[in-house]
Amino acid sequence: MTSKKNSFWRLCFSCMPGAGEMYMGFMKMGVSTMSLFIAIFFIAVSLEFGALMLVSLVIWFYSFFHVHNLASLSDEEFYSVEDDYIFHFIDTSVIGKEFYQNNRRILAVVLILMGIVMTWQGMLTLLYEYLPEEIYYYIRHFSYDLPKILVGIGIIALGAAMIRGKKKEIGQMKQMEGEDGTE
Repeated sequence: MTSKKNSFWRLCFSCMPGAGEMYMGFMKMGVSTMSLFIAIFFIAVSLEFGALMLVSLVIWFYSFFHVHNLASLSDEEFYSVEDDYIFHFIDTSVIGKEFYQNNRRILAVVLILMGIVMTWQGMLTLLYEYLPEEIYYYIRHFSYDLPKILVGIGIIALGAAMIRGKKKEIGQMKQMEGEDGTE
């Protein structure tokens, strides 16, 4: 049951992304916000990628102010707010199914890469006992920087794909304008 509840506890819970929404009864909003915050925070810490921490900070601010904006709504508006997930992983439309399939592959690749990194770090700890110290430190230094390099390459590839997609979209729009005879 959603309700505005005690303002002191709402303030306390709003300091943790998602907890304020859950305290007010918006479980789906709260769980998805908290999951997103923790996932981005975990990735940023494990890859030591400080710029990604800024995204988690934005999520923190969003969640904090979202709770207080919900609380400032009139009772009628507050009770009309629908509790819904931030991301819709299951959608029955054709576009939704295609979106789900694409995101599922991306999530699978990210999980596999994280598993490889974690396994490698565990193996590296074991290798410390068996490798000469100098070789171990070269391997350790390389494996420390490799995830950052891979993330950087991934970001560049994503940006290039976005630019290509925009160019194709502009080309299609120009082609459609030419067929219509309007310019």
